[in-house]
Amino acid sequence: MATVYFTDLTTKPGMGLMGKLKLLLERLELGKLAGNGDLVAIKIHFGEYGNLAFIRPNYVRVVVDEIAKGGGKPFLTDANTLYKGSRANAIDHLRTATLNGFAPDVVGAPVVIADGLRGTDEIRIDPDGEYVKEAKIGSAIALANAIVVLTHFKGHEQTGFGGALKNIGMGSASRAGKLEQHSTSSPLVKAENCVACRMCERYCPTGAITVNVHAAIDYDKCIGCGQCVAMCNYGAIVTRWDASADLLSRRIVEYAKAALLGKRAIFISFITQVSPDCDCWPMNQPPVAPDIGIAASTDPVALDQACMDLVIQAVGEDPFRKAHPSVCWEEQLDHAEKIGLGTREYELERVATGLDTNA
Repeated sequence: MATVYFTDLTTKPGMGLMGKLKLLLERLELGKLAGNGDLVAIKIHFGEYGNLAFIRPNYVRVVVDEIAKGGGKPFLTDANTLYKGSRANAIDHLRTATLNGFAPDVVGAPVVIADGLRGTDEIRIDPDGEYVKEAKIGSAIALANAIVVLTHFKGHEQTGFGGALKNIGMGSASRAGKLEQHSTSSPLVKAENCVACRMCERYCPTGAITVNVHAAIDYDKCIGCGQCVAMCNYGAIVTRWDASADLLSRRIVEYAKAALLGKRAIFISFITQVSPDCDCWPMNQPPVAPDIGIAASTDPVALDQACMDLVIQAVGEDPFRKAHPSVCWEEQLDHAEKIGLGTREYELERVATGLDTNA
């Protein structure tokens, strides 16, 4: 049985929320996560520009300072998005992170986009998966010695909820890795958007693309690597979002396994501003649950289960099932437990709840 540490949002003079987070980090022995000089990835979602439900940078600074005290070298990271938004390449991604408050002077650590300028900087890792044989993980995450996964716990339109597993599984994947998780087929050309710039043709590794009036894909040669999606600036080559919800969830947790292989890891989830949908939207809907607290564990499966249980207990029903009735969120946890990422059985240890700092 795993241990999940939890603190509510009750405060008093001398014990604010950042102090309560620090108590959780002490229980997790964060100071022992990294040795002197170890590179520590802090995996976080910087929030699409216009969305305001992401984790506050103030919390991140607490984590950064504690890692640095232990001799580690922390950096904030996330991988580029597959869709065209404010985080689809490293330039826009870094700008969005800064606009949302994750500037190095604020958080105390640099921001490194895990899969590089256009989402192609990856290392391939075999998770020994049933659905994923060679996960494509952003290099900055793959090469880190240790990882701290900071997650805004929320709903998700495709997987039911987005917790630690989705944060590390989908969020660590390069653009090609995201394509593999989301799609069962090769990209599609939208001829009306094509300007015949030939970038896709130049960078296709198999010569599957030719450009005359517009780009055309030879699907007999296409290997579904996603390079053309990454290189197109005009939305002319797009993803087919055709993976079923269950298949997507299974692929996500196998990618999570790949990203975590050989790493010391800690997982912290903020159950606040619990929006029904992902932070990838350029806006956020009203919360479907009250602000509940912060939970943390060394077991991502137990943590996601505990966060779900806390939300259902607070609301009196399952708000994610209500928001996305066709999606079975249990699929993530069932498959993650099956492949050895953790257990759904946990003990909740309350830390400094109800103003009792000795709890």
